[in-house]
Amino acid sequence: MASHHPAVWGVFGALIASLLVVDLFVIGRAHASHGPRTLARWTVAVVVAALLFGGYVFLVGGSQKALEYYAGYLIELSLSVDNLFVFLLIFRYFAVPTASQTRVLMWGVVTAIVLRGLMVVAGVVLLARFEWIIYLLGAVLVFTAVRMLRDEDIQVAPERNPLVRLVRRVLPITKRYHGDAFLIKRSTGLLATPLVLVLLVVEWSDVTFAIDSIPAIFSVTRDPFIVFSSNIFAVLGLRAMFFVLADLMKRFVYLKPGVAVILGFVGVKMLLSAWVHPPVALSLGVILTVLIVAVLLSVRKARRARGLVSDDTGP
Repeated sequence: MASHHPAVWGVFGALIASLLVVDLFVIGRAHASHGPRTLARWTVAVVVAALLFGGYVFLVGGSQKALEYYAGYLIELSLSVDNLFVFLLIFRYFAVPTASQTRVLMWGVVTAIVLRGLMVVAGVVLLARFEWIIYLLGAVLVFTAVRMLRDEDIQVAPERNPLVRLVRRVLPITKRYHGDAFLIKRSTGLLATPLVLVLLVVEWSDVTFAIDSIPAIFSVTRDPFIVFSSNIFAVLGLRAMFFVLADLMKRFVYLKPGVAVILGFVGVKMLLSAWVHPPVALSLGVILTVLIVAVLLSVRKARRARGLVSDDTGP
């Protein structure tokens, strides 16, 4: 496929670098002065860029590769949005000021890009040498899907996190936040702020998220370019998307079960890969249908809840 040509990687790299610079150094600063409207526009812009990039994949690789890209992007985007719920819980647990959340998410996005690159390379190499790993990954996804369906609430327990416990033992930590600073200088030396602990927990959750997301896309394609590009586009707009969806997340009550169904679907597909070979278009249709149904059911339930509240408070 033409996607292995250096020029294709060059186009992708230039586009991602440009979007990343705007996201980190322009949108982040604009957030303070322009607020949600700027973030909403940027979120839409990143999604549109990701969809248009699928057209570029079609031009250089054909319809099959384009379908693989879109299927992978939808899987990764749905998992990314689900991961935002975890970020929200972490910020609430630590009572992180909104102004401080931006910097944590910035480092989270940068780390996620590096982490996914490493995991994509490792996944491609391992699957090329040990084909049986595909069944192990499928079993992991099915197990994760069942666990997501059974757990009604996500519990955030940073006090049990080994990294957090280690940092608290070796670093002196201030009792309050100091803006978006991770470290502050005092006469006694450097002190860590609670924001360091928040960043560690966010990064830890991102590692857990990557363990689910990378195997999931391998059910669609083994092409490293498709795997990496769809992952990065899904992660790129997370920071802006978080602030846009923060107040709406509680309304998408069926998103988590929807993501669980998708993980279960791709997990079963990987377990049956030796005998069943459904077309990518079918996988894309299933993923898209599940997401649309989950969103519509969530919106319907939210409207019913608002209607009940209005009836109770009415004259």
